[in-house]
Amino acid sequence: MARRRTSGSGSAQPDPARAAWEAGIAMVLAHPLFSPIARRVHFSRLPDDDFPDDGWARVHESGQVDFHPRRRGAPEEWAYVAAHGLLHLAFGHFRPERMGGSWREWNAACDCFVARFLADLRFGRAPAEVVPLPQPGARTEDELFERFVESGIPPALARSGTAGDRAGDMIPLTTSPARRGLWGAWRRDTWEELFARGLQQAVRGAVTVAAGRQQTLGGEETPASPAALAREWFIHSYPLLGAVAAAFTLVEDAEVCRGMDIQIAAIDASAGEIYVNPHAGLGEEEARFVVAHELLHAGLRHHARAHGREPYLWNVACDYVINGWLVEMGVGQLPRMGVLLDPTLKGMSAEEIYDLIARDLRRFRKLATLRGTGLGDILGTGDGWWARGDGVRLDELYRGALTQGLHYHRERGRGLLPAGLEEEIRALNMPPIPWEVDLARWFDEHFAPVEARRTYARMSRRQSATPHIPRPAWVIEPEELEHRTFGVVLDTSGSMDRELLAKALGTIASYAIARDVPAARLVFCDAAAYDVGYVAPEEMLGRVRVRGRGGTVLQPGVDLLEEAPDFPDDGPILLITDGWCDRVQVRREHAFVLPYGASLPFVPKGKVFRVR
Repeated sequence: MARRRTSGSGSAQPDPARAAWEAGIAMVLAHPLFSPIARRVHFSRLPDDDFPDDGWARVHESGQVDFHPRRRGAPEEWAYVAAHGLLHLAFGHFRPERMGGSWREWNAACDCFVARFLADLRFGRAPAEVVPLPQPGARTEDELFERFVESGIPPALARSGTAGDRAGDMIPLTTSPARRGLWGAWRRDTWEELFARGLQQAVRGAVTVAAGRQQTLGGEETPASPAALAREWFIHSYPLLGAVAAAFTLVEDAEVCRGMDIQIAAIDASAGEIYVNPHAGLGEEEARFVVAHELLHAGLRHHARAHGREPYLWNVACDYVINGWLVEMGVGQLPRMGVLLDPTLKGMSAEEIYDLIARDLRRFRKLATLRGTGLGDILGTGDGWWARGDGVRLDELYRGALTQGLHYHRERGRGLLPAGLEEEIRALNMPPIPWEVDLARWFDEHFAPVEARRTYARMSRRQSATPHIPRPAWVIEPEELEHRTFGVVLDTSGSMDRELLAKALGTIASYAIARDVPAARLVFCDAAAYDVGYVAPEEMLGRVRVRGRGGTVLQPGVDLLEEAPDFPDDGPILLITDGWCDRVQVRREHAFVLPYGASLPFVPKGKVFRVR
């Protein structure tokens, strides 16, 4: 026992040097990596006249660590010194073939590797007398030992150990026969086995820290919330969503949820965060359902597939699909509120359900998602993150994670999946169809190929070999082209992008020429409608000029075409706009051409092509 100073009253005063040493040992015992081996060794501060003055500690092969009795240090320094000795045992540095005549070189080589390990681990603080400089260029202690034997120990590395520069800090059993009796007590597990156990504990501790259940690796573990347990369950036990769950951070902050009006949960794919209200009162099974619901929103790219649809109604449509799948798969338990479920919609896609919802807005306008009534739980649906490039990277991550999860799920036989969910996951890796291809299909639907016929009324060129033989020419009857036309209502207000006009009109003109459309009826619209009349496709670009006026009213242009006596009753109409327009009603076949990311202030009934 170290002596304690006494005051005049005879009360004992604590020894600050011993208190610091005990605090350092406590740090080693609390660390999951060192605790299994630290609990099997004996730490002592016994007086030893042979201990070097510049030394701190030395370790015996039998499992005893001696510390300098008169040395003063901070708890972090004592923790470093103790861990240094334990690592000599853990790494199996007490090797008889190396502890012979060249034991100093071997001890120095082992010290260098222990010092490098502790530097990488960032555990404790090396004392000033210990120079933790690892030797570069050597992968093992044996390589470094051979180098030291051949060329000597560099002066800078002579003090990497903890016993001073004139002595080694490893004491083998052969030099300590008095302690042989202690050896048998420690042989239930080898030092290497104890260290392996510590590595397993450290890995589990690191996962616990990542899950937010404790602040530090050696800290006290706090009980995990149901949402945190659900996320951890998906990562470890549910391969379909495990990779997606690992990519998201779980945020359970009541103040944050209150500020964002989140009653139960929501997800922001651009921020990589899942928000769960801790006051929602979810059980573990309910939390699994909620977390899986939000992960599928991100994995199936619902934030990117809206394509100008009304965000809340699109969110509702996606909720119906996801909840039906989760119930069919038996993942978790339905929460008490915020779950949209309708068995009659089984087998329908989100796009189909959205079109159904758009016809009955009064019924679906005030439904409750997991975020709340009238609010969507898909956050961050803006296009700003795509413009920065982050969206593309995150989108690839989420798609790849869900696709890989499907492979693992099938490979390990973790249960059946709904056919619709599997089809959507497999479709994630298919490149999207360009808008030009979609527009070409629209032209094909409305303008079937014209059948030409041969006639002698118009001769073809005669062959030079038989110039006396007349041959018929291929001709198209004018009657077949008479009603072959379509209308173009063009937004020419000041807000229109010239690049959008060029791309849209150029593509429309080329498809019209390819499908034998002789002319299209062109109408300009800004604050009023201007009838340009029938224009040949190749002349369409030269007729357009942007007028610098205010808002756009497209309805007069549509009415002009629908009421024009010289415009076919079945002639389709293309409306090219940037979305900054009033509500428009079209009573015949039609389609909208918008810039990518734009949306209309109403639910369109016709097709929508988005120009990239």
